[in-house]
Amino acid sequence: MPAIKAKGDAVRACRLAAPTRDMLQAIIKLCCGTAHDHLRKLPGLKTAATAVMQELTGSHCLHSEVPPCIQSLMGKDAARCTEPEADTQPSSTNLSYIHQGERALQRALGILQQSHCWQPEAVPNAGAAMSSTVLPGLGRVFRAEAVLAVPVGRLQGELFERLEEMPRWNPSLSRVEVLCRPGEDTLVTHEVTAASPVGRRDFVSTRHRSRTRAAIYLVGTTAHLERPPAPQGCIRAETRLSCIVLQPLPGNPSCTRVTWLLSMDLKGWIPTSVTNRVLPQCQAKFIGHLRQHLSSTACL
Repeated sequence: MPAIKAKGDAVRACRLAAPTRDMLQAIIKLCCGTAHDHLRKLPGLKTAATAVMQELTGSHCLHSEVPPCIQSLMGKDAARCTEPEADTQPSSTNLSYIHQGERALQRALGILQQSHCWQPEAVPNAGAAMSSTVLPGLGRVFRAEAVLAVPVGRLQGELFERLEEMPRWNPSLSRVEVLCRPGEDTLVTHEVTAASPVGRRDFVSTRHRSRTRAAIYLVGTTAHLERPPAPQGCIRAETRLSCIVLQPLPGNPSCTRVTWLLSMDLKGWIPTSVTNRVLPQCQAKFIGHLRQHLSSTACL
């Protein structure tokens, strides 16, 4: 132990004297000469090695120039000293997607928090309460309300984390692809519908998730930046606003109250009157397919 203490004192003395490269090399050799297996666990030797590494990195020494014996003595300390910190700042493009999702969320919250004149929509066998209203800048907005017998966490997993698996249980979709992940709670997706009486549509959407103690909000809107071309035979449609609110059912957290706002422009030749009939039906079918999927996988 006196030898170890001497080495620590030597290192500190050299640091105070602004050691030259030759002096540092001498210290390294001193440490290497005692770096036997029975000494590797001694705290004094590791402290000495750490001090040498700090001096080397302060002299802009590359990680490859540090002898392996010193690196093995220091373990994780060497990695912290020599590896540059990763740049965790999102790019300007990713920030644009994140901000777009946040703006869509604020718009949806404004609709949910204000009272509007919601008119019932007659959708046979909907399995949900359907209604609609007309709002400035969005046109007709449809609302579907239902209770599903699964917890909130399971639902947000199906509707956000496993989006690409949707076509397996929703025959209305032929493909869903996550194009990029600008952030932990933001996605850019490309969805392609299956053939239908009104033709095939595809959507490029920015999707954003917001989690609070009371609810989880899943919003979507048309992505305004880089967008892939529409597949052959598809018409590029737009989601003005989509917001799915997931709330634990009061008194029964194993069930979830779902509120879904939807406003779309299907483009193409479809008259507005037809769109206004088709969209609530699509919402009702989606909820029906989701309910069936959740039921069939409840025991998995």
